[in-house]
Amino acid sequence: MKSIVGIIVAGILAVLVFLCTYTVKEWEQALILQFGEFKRVVNPWDGKAKGANAGLKFKSPIETVVLLDRRNLDLDFDPVRIRDVESNPLLVDAFVRYRITDPVQYYKRFKTKERLRQSFKPIVESSLRDSLGKVDTNTIIAGRRAELMQEIQDAANRKADVENYGIQVIDVRIKRADYPVEVALSVFGRMEADRKQAAAKLREDGKEAAQRIINNAQREARVIRATAREEAERTKGEGDGARNATYANAYNRDPEFFAFYRSMEAYKTGLSEGTTYVLSPGNDFLSYLDNQKGPGRR
Repeated sequence: MKSIVGIIVAGILAVLVFLCTYTVKEWEQALILQFGEFKRVVNPWDGKAKGANAGLKFKSPIETVVLLDRRNLDLDFDPVRIRDVESNPLLVDAFVRYRITDPVQYYKRFKTKERLRQSFKPIVESSLRDSLGKVDTNTIIAGRRAELMQEIQDAANRKADVENYGIQVIDVRIKRADYPVEVALSVFGRMEADRKQAAAKLREDGKEAAQRIINNAQREARVIRATAREEAERTKGEGDGARNATYANAYNRDPEFFAFYRSMEAYKTGLSEGTTYVLSPGNDFLSYLDNQKGPGRR
């Protein structure tokens, strides 16, 4: 009998322990409710990375525990169709990172992440259209992207505060920004045509620059050749003058030897193999071959 009573008492105690205790992990915050009414929050988000109030906790049997996350959470949305400042259509795929800062208000409004996503979707879409609709596509894709994301984040936070969502948006990111399929081909075709036009202009500019270089080079070559010819003629003239001065000096020193030397040079040039001369008997051209003393001494 005593053993049965002991078993019953142990069972009752086990049930009471089960009903009166709960565990809160470091990355969780617990919302304690009694008959659906808020009582308290255990280990709430206070800006610290780790919960200082986590662990084994006690409650009354009539209280219920709702565990919510303290970590950063993601909300992913379907691509949003927007138009940039030039009215070009664009599909923007974005996601939001947030944290639950007011678990009571969050639980009252949404209770589940899916309901939050459905309610927050129009806010994010409106913020994307308002911010991205003021700039062109190039700016969205590669220009002031970080600045635009911060602007969208601030707008989403203001709306969440006004609506008492109990969350804080900590980041907004664009995963992809593309042209819709129906306009992508025409846009790419226009871009290709623009690139071809730019390439053709570059080629024409290159041809003009090349022709200018060739013309300049030819003009410089003509100037160089003319200068070289002038210098050559001047050098040749100076050489001829020096040669004539040498001949004159030699003639003045020994006219007979000078005449002999000039005749030998003439023979060397004129009397090559196979050469035939028809001269009169009194011609002095070959006089040194007949008499080594020269003309007039035969």
